[in-house]
Amino acid sequence: MTKDTRDLLDVLKAELQFLEMGGYRHTARADWRPQFIFQDSPTCLNFDSTQPSKPCSDCILAQFIPEDRRDKKIPCRHIPLSEHGETIDSFYRAGTQEDLETAVAQWLKSTITRLEREKAPSIVTSDDPEVHVRARFVSTC
Repeated sequence: MTKDTRDLLDVLKAELQFLEMGGYRHTARADWRPQFIFQDSPTCLNFDSTQPSKPCSDCILAQFIPEDRRDKKIPCRHIPLSEHGETIDSFYRAGTQEDLETAVAQWLKSTITRLEREKAPSIVTSDDPEVHVRARFVSTC
């Protein structure tokens, strides 16, 4: 269980916006090195280096990390982005920044859509929907 009390949908939507606005490409934060997905965005619990460091296990994204990868030094790099098992880590090893950002954006969009569907009240999809009618008796005498 994470100690991160932020709303998951809000975090994912903010991350998508950060990514789409070029947050990993245009930064004054350490322009001498590449920017790392999740680690170098406001999504990260340790984004503000003036604050005490928090364990990654407290992050709201921890729920997306496979159990056998949660002990890695930077576990968010091991979130599966596709059915093929691609992760941020695998893109860092054998991919381009553009391919990585595209895969992360797609993962964020599909995860947001899935979570919004799960959160929405279920809609009755019966062939014969139940109809409730309130009748009023009117006397004609």
